[in-house]
Amino acid sequence: MTKKIHIFYAFKDGPWGGGNQFLKSLRKSLQSRGVYTDHLMEADVVLVNSHHFGSKDECQRLLSLKEKRPHVRIIHRLDGPVTLIRNRNEGSDSLIFKFSKHFADAAIVQSAWCLAHCKKLGWDDTIPHTLIFNAPDPDLFYPVSGRALNNKIKLIATSWSPSSGKGFSVYQWMDEHLDWQRFEMTFVGNTPVAFKNIHHLPPQTSQQLAQTLREHDIFITASRNDPCSNSLIEALHCGLPALGYHDGGHPELIQNSGRTFSSVDEIPLLLQDIVDHYKNYQQNIHLPDMSKVCDAYYDFMVSDYLAKCSTPVHQKQFLDEYKKYSRQMNGSKLRHILSKLKKRLVGYFIHQVLHRKIKV
Repeated sequence: MTKKIHIFYAFKDGPWGGGNQFLKSLRKSLQSRGVYTDHLMEADVVLVNSHHFGSKDECQRLLSLKEKRPHVRIIHRLDGPVTLIRNRNEGSDSLIFKFSKHFADAAIVQSAWCLAHCKKLGWDDTIPHTLIFNAPDPDLFYPVSGRALNNKIKLIATSWSPSSGKGFSVYQWMDEHLDWQRFEMTFVGNTPVAFKNIHHLPPQTSQQLAQTLREHDIFITASRNDPCSNSLIEALHCGLPALGYHDGGHPELIQNSGRTFSSVDEIPLLLQDIVDHYKNYQQNIHLPDMSKVCDAYYDFMVSDYLAKCSTPVHQKQFLDEYKKYSRQMNGSKLRHILSKLKKRLVGYFIHQVLHRKIKV
């Protein structure tokens, strides 16, 4: 009997983060095979993404599902670590790891880097797990056969998130130091900085972005602590060799289809190397496509191996932990709001004093 999969996630339309875009593509592929259901209570397997298990009420829905249908499997797609991605410890990773341990029957990790760093921070690797890369929608992200380099080499970087960890200091360095007689560069997405030479485009739909990528020659990514960059994967699937910061999952994804750098001073020479050996780097793009990724997800989620190895679930224990975390986060948010309010009041007071509206 065919088992039905449900992805427990609030999907977003239009331009959004990499996790959302990947899960939309995975859902589309599962739907095309007739093994996806939009209804949680009809699912044989529920895939939960990273920290997106929702509020305690949403977790209660999963608990109710397991109580009514004990055979249903909960599979946790592990991301992060969030502490490294956001460069601050909010307690999110601890909660994510407890969800894996107490709620999930198994986990899927996105890269060896993700697995190693989650283990360092306390993730229990005795949980049955496997490693599967992401992949984009093949109807959108595909290469142009026989495409040659542009006379003026076209570089491109993309990021939906404007976080500082997405590499904007590197892009600023490139903006100031690249030879713009030889190169032109486009940045697509949200940016906290203004560029002088790099052309900035706002976030694009997947259809628009795929076309934009195919108009360029080399993809640049300078993001840090990125476990399995969807932006990088989309570009590689469009046939663009890549130059990436030597961190996160970038080296695993790029392998022989580009180069990695550890210092901005290396960028000009590495770009020249990619230009000089462009066809070789293009021919070495060997990432799994969505068909293979979907097969790997489905086969793991319904495998007999998990029936033998699945761990006892302690969802109620997790809900207690979730309540503690919620109280801590609410307290943290309140302190953050009060701190911002204090700064604004101090700034207002200083402004009034300087303009002699308040006597001191």
